[in-house]
Amino acid sequence: MGRISKILAAGILLAGPALAQEPQGGARKASVADTTAEATQGIGPGARPVGAPWSRSPVVAMHGMAATAQPLATQAALDILKAGGSAVDAVIAANAVLGLTEPTGNGIGGDLFAIVYDPATGTLQGINGSGRSPSGQTLDQLRAKLGPDAAGIPSVGPLPITVPGTVDAWFTLHERYGKLAMARNLAPAIRYAREGHAIPPVIAMYLGRGLRGFENRLETIDFAFDNARKTYFANGAPKPGDVFRNPDLADTLERIAKNGRDEFYEGETARIMVDYLRRQGSAFTLEDFAGHHSEWVDVSCVAYRRGYELCELPPNGQGFAALQMVNILRNVDLSQWERGSPEVLHYITEAKRLAFEDVARFYADPDFAEAPEGLLSAQYGRARFAEIDPDRATPAFAAGTPDAVKLEGPGDTTYLTVADGNGMMVSLIQSNYRGMGSGLVADGLGFMFQDRGELFSLDPAHPNAYAPGKRPFHTIIPAFIKKDGKPFISFGLMGGGMQPQGHVQILVNLVDYGMNLQEAGDAARLMHDGGRQPTDALAGSAADTREIDDLGTLYVEPGVPAATVEKLRAMGHRVEVENTGIPFGGYQAIARDPQTGVYTGATEMRKDGQASGY
Repeated sequence: MGRISKILAAGILLAGPALAQEPQGGARKASVADTTAEATQGIGPGARPVGAPWSRSPVVAMHGMAATAQPLATQAALDILKAGGSAVDAVIAANAVLGLTEPTGNGIGGDLFAIVYDPATGTLQGINGSGRSPSGQTLDQLRAKLGPDAAGIPSVGPLPITVPGTVDAWFTLHERYGKLAMARNLAPAIRYAREGHAIPPVIAMYLGRGLRGFENRLETIDFAFDNARKTYFANGAPKPGDVFRNPDLADTLERIAKNGRDEFYEGETARIMVDYLRRQGSAFTLEDFAGHHSEWVDVSCVAYRRGYELCELPPNGQGFAALQMVNILRNVDLSQWERGSPEVLHYITEAKRLAFEDVARFYADPDFAEAPEGLLSAQYGRARFAEIDPDRATPAFAAGTPDAVKLEGPGDTTYLTVADGNGMMVSLIQSNYRGMGSGLVADGLGFMFQDRGELFSLDPAHPNAYAPGKRPFHTIIPAFIKKDGKPFISFGLMGGGMQPQGHVQILVNLVDYGMNLQEAGDAARLMHDGGRQPTDALAGSAADTREIDDLGTLYVEPGVPAATVEKLRAMGHRVEVENTGIPFGGYQAIARDPQTGVYTGATEMRKDGQASGY
């Protein structure tokens, strides 16, 4: 059983439809609308005059565009653009609204990564807004807190928390590209937090799942959940259409709007956070928060075909995994087969497995361990492609040896993208990580701390080993696609290890199969889970005691043909059809026509999102 299968079975990742209770005194008459599955039996999609019948039209506009996972956030971004704000102002406004309206995926207790296309310079600018571990706590001290039998860092409580990087990243972006005051950018989130907003259906489902996950963990781990319960679940998990308010978050955002970045890292808010965390057993100090800073980083791109390039940020994120997959897949013409064929799914899956073995071996905070120089070279991609058996799933892959070649040229989450009338485009991703975060909410602040530190390895020999003042491996990655050397599409796809796989599938859909921007996200996806993880000990080390599921499990959506599923199983893949959409992430994108400047926007069916422009 794969890691995702175990989570599904435990009821942590998702739950099936609630069973209607039988009334007393007799049998209950069944209703066709008891569940979505029952209500839609015997009927398929309607007809469309253009495009795929399972998708809808992308959005087009001339002056600005926003695509987010919640309509109120999209509308807030457009309001900022219309008021004269830049794409950076608008994306900050939307992100702040999402931290309130989609707390299952993000918030100011988490981290942020972004890529900005700056039309003034014609360049892509990357920002790493991830936080660090306590500077005064060693690996041995952490191990003592975890206990002798701990296999890793838990996802709840104080120990997986790293300094939240989002607020500093907002101000770092704003300092370079902002036009409006930060108080104006944060005003929509403050208003909705105080006045309330209605909960949409997908986020309601995730809130229910989040509450069940925390309550399951409370059975085995003692952590302070009372503040989180009061903030998010005072009357249980909110239902679709319920009005949700968070006045504590409104107060926190108002202080940040008034006092700036230093309020969060050195002011009253910082003191409340540190005092609370230390009461929970954390080693953080005010100096850890005051010393936090975001970093501008280089964006690396690799060529695919037909003039398209995929562009990603370097580690400590996993963006290079998507670039490695592209370097592998460019060696085979996928378009010779139908998109839903076993051959296409096989090659994508094996490319993912190869790339992720390198993720588990090499990806870490570059301040502590640089990624090998040859990781993104076309030569290394060819060497890894040669390891794929075209007819069978390879039982086990190992990490490669990228040092043998040289680099050839430059090389639970929300995703959002905004573009303005001047051509600036922002690709931004922000997250608390697993299950809404650590479960800890500081007194009166209205947001949950992330649990990103869960992704440290406890093997001292590993590049991603826990160390004082270190950033853990990160899953969240924004992306861009270039066409003929120019930035063309700002896009991303949320969802843990699904993200590099999703980026590559979007690229394949657009380039090899000619799908439009909306269809590329709505099309059925695959998600491979398994193999060695960045949290594992190094292969062959003394600490390498975990049993690794090398083959893993290939999850596919119902849109993948049944004949393809059976052929993949015959090829040796362990395949499961998964029909909730949850493991496959959520996608937003904006494309800009280089000739006319017209924007096209897309947001997919797996979320509550909206793409809109003006």
